[in-house]
Amino acid sequence: MKRNVLVILAITALVAVGGCKQKTEAPKEAPQGAMPGAAGGDPHAGIKAQEIPAGAGHKGKVVSTLQAGEWTYVEVDEKGKKVWVAVPKSDVKAGESVEFPDSPPMVNYQSKTLNRTFESVIFAPGLRVEK
Repeated sequence: MKRNVLVILAITALVAVGGCKQKTEAPKEAPQGAMPGAAGGDPHAGIKAQEIPAGAGHKGKVVSTLQAGEWTYVEVDEKGKKVWVAVPKSDVKAGESVEFPDSPPMVNYQSKTLNRTFESVIFAPGLRVEK
């Protein structure tokens, strides 16, 4: 009798443990350095082109630009320091003075379109070109 009770308890425990094992996927997190809310680490996610007001944050002179599909990567000289900023497609040209809002930079960002890794790049919703 005791043996039957032990067997039943053992079977019940195995069924209970086995029934509780539910396979769930771990939540997909953005890679380190990705913008908050950027699913899969896409820094472009959710960025829409915006008009940038004067005094937006960063200010400098355009050194060079790179076009990558719907995005323009702009190298800006800000007080002697080179800063890369990525904005929705823009016709900005070298030599122009620009302003863009501050945002945490993405470190070691790899652009698949340009086949290039940027040491640091800020993703901004736009540039204000000073006239």
